[in-house]
Amino acid sequence: MAVLSKIRQRSLLLILVIGFSLLAFIVTDLIGNGGFGVTKNIGSVNGKDIPVQEFLQKVSAAQSRQQGLSPTQASTMVWNQEVERALYEKRYEEAGIRVGRDHVYNMYAQDPSVSRNPQFQNALGEFDKAKFNEFLVNLKETNPEAWKNIESNLPAVENAAKKQLYINMIKAGFITTKLDGKAKYNLENNKVTFDYVFVPYTTINDDEVKVSDDEMIAYMNKNEKKYKADPTVALDFVFIENKASAQDEADIRKDINNLLSPRVVYNEQTKTNDTIPGFRGNVPNIKEFVNNNSDIPYDTTYVAKKDLPLDHAEQLFNLEKGAVYGPYTDNGYFKISKMMARKPGSTAKVRHILVSYEGSKSPSPADRTKEEAKAKADDIMRKAKANPDSFAKLAKENSEDPGSKDKGGVYDNVYEGQMVPEFNDFVFNNAVGKMDVVETDFGYHIIEVMDKYDAVQIATVAKKIQPSERTSDNVFTVATKLEMDAQEKPLEDLAKEIDQEVKSATKIGLHDEKIQGLGDYREIVRWAFSEDTKEGDVKKYDVTNGHAVVRLKSRNENGLQSLEEAKTTVMPILMNEKKAVLIKEKMKGDTVDAVAEATGSTIATAADISLAAPLITGVGAEPKVVGKAYKLEEGKNSGLIEGKTGVFMVRTKSVTKAPELPNHNATIARTQSQSRGGVQSRLTTALKEKADIEDNRGEFNQ
Repeated sequence: MAVLSKIRQRSLLLILVIGFSLLAFIVTDLIGNGGFGVTKNIGSVNGKDIPVQEFLQKVSAAQSRQQGLSPTQASTMVWNQEVERALYEKRYEEAGIRVGRDHVYNMYAQDPSVSRNPQFQNALGEFDKAKFNEFLVNLKETNPEAWKNIESNLPAVENAAKKQLYINMIKAGFITTKLDGKAKYNLENNKVTFDYVFVPYTTINDDEVKVSDDEMIAYMNKNEKKYKADPTVALDFVFIENKASAQDEADIRKDINNLLSPRVVYNEQTKTNDTIPGFRGNVPNIKEFVNNNSDIPYDTTYVAKKDLPLDHAEQLFNLEKGAVYGPYTDNGYFKISKMMARKPGSTAKVRHILVSYEGSKSPSPADRTKEEAKAKADDIMRKAKANPDSFAKLAKENSEDPGSKDKGGVYDNVYEGQMVPEFNDFVFNNAVGKMDVVETDFGYHIIEVMDKYDAVQIATVAKKIQPSERTSDNVFTVATKLEMDAQEKPLEDLAKEIDQEVKSATKIGLHDEKIQGLGDYREIVRWAFSEDTKEGDVKKYDVTNGHAVVRLKSRNENGLQSLEEAKTTVMPILMNEKKAVLIKEKMKGDTVDAVAEATGSTIATAADISLAAPLITGVGAEPKVVGKAYKLEEGKNSGLIEGKTGVFMVRTKSVTKAPELPNHNATIARTQSQSRGGVQSRLTTALKEKADIEDNRGEFNQ
């Protein structure tokens, strides 16, 4: 009864606890199912949803298939595939396209890994559908798992077959008529010669004309399709490098210097002082000494002089046994090195030509007998001995070793045991200059020993030059203070105070992962596109070798290019329009001669220019000018023309028509081929522009 009484007294508390538990359960379920503003779909195409779970599975599969593919790259690849699939599937349905087994087999036949497999080829080396079908039937019985994988991929193969049929249908609709062929022929071969006066836009200084932001926006709105842009952001950032200070370097050098001489250390186990021998002395166990004191493990490899650190190779290679060199710096380390041993003729430089035969272990054995291979190798060696300078050419033409044939057959720095025994024995048991034919399991080699190198074994203690904990803490403090101060003060002013530079990264897309000047930092891109991040917001990120204090400079939502981009593309166009007005005021007169006199310009001649290639020597491409000259009667003046590079006036001297041909079949075939090329990419672009595509990838943590 007492327990029941306590429960009654705390009934309100229990109700609240149960209520909160239910609410938590509901919220969890809502989030998992796309509630409270979280979409369940990664996007949609013309109202057809792309489910997120399916999409993420495909992204994961893409990364499994292609090693090194980042999540963002895989996401972009799969997204493009899904969008294209949705766009084209509708076209297949409208066109009534269906595919059968033969179409699927044709797709496999286009896959080199299948079509070039001898298992699926007939006696002529062609893909045999019957053999491939037999393989699939047997596979179902012998390896059901592999069969399931092929079956699961069948819809994708069928879709590819439909797409190929559809694209081929579209290509077939691109026809070049006789009239088209003739027009193209005339465009390329009719020539015009004309005199012209030309005043370049560059004769007017840029500061003499002004283009406002409103004018650029108006121009882009007028040409909206050309200047449409996806969402982008621009960032400013200060990179504060976490690197070793001068004091850190001095401390590291001191530490490695101390290893050269004997030192006394207290032994906790024996409660006595032990003397540790120095690196310069007689170290009982050099491997243990190096591994206990070095950031790079002990290495017993013998190395040639050319493989030693370039700036220190001479000193290191010429050390006496037991002698020590250093400390010295190499590749971000302080090092001390000790000569352990020297081995004469330890590595070699050789060149060879491999002649394989059927049954040899060569990667691509030639279709010849062993006897034929030997005869060929002997013949090549005779030619090489007669003219040693021809060895590289003989290797390129005859060698079946893909690793060396394009390098004159040369392998440098070959060490003992690296090659197969017969090859190895010839190289290391013969003097420099020796050449002969040597047989191995790979075939017959024409081998020449070009050089031999002494090698040395060196023990090296290396200490990485890196910032101390004290330095790293100071750098962190500086970066954190910069982040905090930048909430109130200009980042540029603060950067100057700490002797740092503000760098910019522009045109960063919603699905990008790389930031110019920083590298791959997807989390920064996500922050920049977050609805919670406003222009001017600043945040610090830990990056490789330091910290980046990042400011969102601007965000350009889906629409037109930003004004910053427009200044490099739109502004020159508008400036030239305004310059043209000023130039025309100077170009007084109704004839080329009058304009030349008014402007002090020289009358130039453009000879034999075609409409297909409207290039004026010394000026550039001027299609508008050449087109006007082509339409004028001989001796007539054009009036002023605003070209791409300046203002022109032309006077046509002659128009030479191309000679008549009995037919234009060659031009028709070439034009038709050109018009059909790139059909798929042009069609895909057109379908995307027309489609209603919703991309929600930005809402997911990629």
